[in-house]
Amino acid sequence: SGESGAGKTESTKLLLQHIMNLCKGNSQLEQQILQVNPLLEAFGNAQTVMNDNSSRFGKYIQLRFQKNTVRGAKLSEYLLEKSRVVQQDTGERNFHIFYYMFAGLSSEEKEMYGLLDPSLYRYISGRFGTQDVAQRWKQKYQEVCNALDMVGFQEQEQVDMQAILAGVLSLGNVTFEPEERNGSVKVSEASRGWLKAAVVNVLSQLVCCVLCSPGSPSVSCCCYLCADARDSIAKVAYGRVFGWIVCKINELLAENVDPEVELSEIGILDIFGFENFAVNRFEQLCINLANEQLQHFFNHHIFQLEQAAYKEEELPWETITFNNNEPILHFVLLPCALIRFLLQPHHLLMKSAFLQATDKTFVDKLNSSFKGNLHFQPGRGRVLGFSIIHYAGKVQYTAGGFLEKNRDTLPANVRGLFINSVTPLLSALAVLWLAGLLIFLCPHQHSLMMLMERMYTANPHFVRCIKPNSQKEPGVVDSQVVLLQLRYNGLLETIRIRRDGFSWRPSFEEFAER
Repeated sequence: SGESGAGKTESTKLLLQHIMNLCKGNSQLEQQILQVNPLLEAFGNAQTVMNDNSSRFGKYIQLRFQKNTVRGAKLSEYLLEKSRVVQQDTGERNFHIFYYMFAGLSSEEKEMYGLLDPSLYRYISGRFGTQDVAQRWKQKYQEVCNALDMVGFQEQEQVDMQAILAGVLSLGNVTFEPEERNGSVKVSEASRGWLKAAVVNVLSQLVCCVLCSPGSPSVSCCCYLCADARDSIAKVAYGRVFGWIVCKINELLAENVDPEVELSEIGILDIFGFENFAVNRFEQLCINLANEQLQHFFNHHIFQLEQAAYKEEELPWETITFNNNEPILHFVLLPCALIRFLLQPHHLLMKSAFLQATDKTFVDKLNSSFKGNLHFQPGRGRVLGFSIIHYAGKVQYTAGGFLEKNRDTLPANVRGLFINSVTPLLSALAVLWLAGLLIFLCPHQHSLMMLMERMYTANPHFVRCIKPNSQKEPGVVDSQVVLLQLRYNGLLETIRIRRDGFSWRPSFEEFAER
């Protein structure tokens, strides 16, 4: 764990190499585990203002052992930031793979996928880069292609995958306008070319079946709903491609042993770090809630369980106090807390009342419900927002787009279009989605709950990554930046409990043998 840009992903790679070397593991398996990294980073990482190669998902790597030899591995992914596909803030980029494609595809391949100049696409906002950067992306694209081959993706599967990605970009340029004759909504004339360019050609029927009959929402609302459904399709398609890649990786790395053989396991969790930008949105709230949970998990094991064991054995011990963030979690995650207001739109999704729920009503409810709460502060000035006092400090959140980004649903008719797609891969992914592998009432909360359940069943060891400076500069240590992290992570108290406590606890048999 650690702040964004503190080196968690790089440390994970080093830790994997170290473990594989210690256990004299299968050299081919070791290479395969290390070679999937370019693939995961291309589809799951992006440039942010704090980190040029920021993980926008959490990964849990399970190494399976038999008699101290690695026999296989499994990868689980959590909390992919799908909203990045359709929107990025100033100074940030979409997922790396989109830029790698533009830099690495030949002119003929771009024509086949219907790709034009990258500056034309709304989902990447024309943020491309210099010639040097493009050359580096071209090399990265080749690494991705090599990794796809190594993992076992067939040529047609790779073509379908890139067709979906190109279709997602073209889909982002589709806009809507009122149909004068009957008051319904249609794809605007100016964007019909983009719709045609979308490889997922069944999308020509996109949400235009939303009609405005008497008593229905206004035409402007329908245009908004169509644009919302368009973005939902893009996020779902990208998320399923990413999940499919993880499934293929797991097929490659699966252990080839007798099912009756019991395997031991070491798991490594690498997840995005705490973020506090100049502008913090729904994505930062999700990321910071995950980090709040992990900080509580750390406190629980390092301070609460350890000191309880000393008291149970009646050892002379002076209690060490620590910054307990449990009240913050109660404020955010209990059924009567902040998360309830984010969940409510899901219950109203198919009702007209949902159209009346706005980011402003959401903030108004927070202000009225949590006035006086020590961990909440209402927004100030004209910016619609609020602040939360996290374990790592105060973060001010801009509430614009909160409700929209928390929705991860597709209208039923659009789900049918996915299933009947002429692109076999997209159709197959839609079937997986309907099988229940994708849709949850609140995707972030469910994914986080699954992750924490897994953590609490383990015997944990913690690697704290400390960010040396805020300028992304090598060889520079800012003592104030470092000290702040040591304090809010509870590392000063951790040093004390390790110094004064009993960090090694052998069994009687181990002690006697030594």
